[in-house]
Amino acid sequence: MPLPTLHADDDKESRGRVLVVGGSTLVPGAVLLAGVAALRAGAGKLQLATVQSAALGIALDVPEALVLPLPQDRAGEIAGARAAGPLRRYAADADALLLGPGAATGPRVSALLRAVLPLVGDRTTVILDGAAAVAAGPVEARVAALEGRVILTPHAGEMAALLQIDKRDVLSDAAAVARLAAERFDAVVALKGAETWIASPEGELLRYSGGSVGLGTSGSGDTLAGVITGLAARGARPFAAAAWGVWAHGSAGRRLAKRMATVGFLARELLAEIPALVGRR
Repeated sequence: MPLPTLHADDDKESRGRVLVVGGSTLVPGAVLLAGVAALRAGAGKLQLATVQSAALGIALDVPEALVLPLPQDRAGEIAGARAAGPLRRYAADADALLLGPGAATGPRVSALLRAVLPLVGDRTTVILDGAAAVAAGPVEARVAALEGRVILTPHAGEMAALLQIDKRDVLSDAAAVARLAAERFDAVVALKGAETWIASPEGELLRYSGGSVGLGTSGSGDTLAGVITGLAARGARPFAAAAWGVWAHGSAGRRLAKRMATVGFLARELLAEIPALVGRR
């Protein structure tokens, strides 16, 4: 599964446009981690959309990005369907759209998905992470309507909530559960854990167990989702983007564990490891 070839005359347009939608007043940095990870994976242009109260700070921290402020509710979360208006133009033009980092699970996220998914372009790959992966359940038909251009990145607890089953059932046969979700949602599924299972709607299945215990840290999942998004923006098909992203994320963790310690490195420190893993192909 080679990544798209890089050419000497490639510019930021040819390497793809990323839109990351997420964050909240409590977790504003999640979109920062995901967005910078997408750039580190080789995407050309970055757009971040987050709650209005956090937008300015994010813009100052990530000067490489266009930052779009979104309406927020009293809890400091993105205000559901009200965010669709500001996102309309950007969702239609994105090569890869990541929804969910830093958002809280709840009806607001399902309303956001219901409003935004119909806006995406015909060639956009959509990555649903965290709360957005769980919220895919109530909008299953809209996810399936994208015909395989969706990547779900839940951990075991989120998968249990998505399928409305017990977490123990997910852990007891993660491979079968990943395949079930991939078929049901017509999406690539990366079921994260000590072993990560990657399944496609066509029945492809990969297992990755080469990560590091240190990857179990705050923000690590946001970084993984961003790497996958950046690779998809570059033109990797969803199954390849998920597989390469999981491998690169795990390999970055192993590098840091060897150089620093088994635990104690930060999710932001993974970012600098990513270009050497996926940026030379």
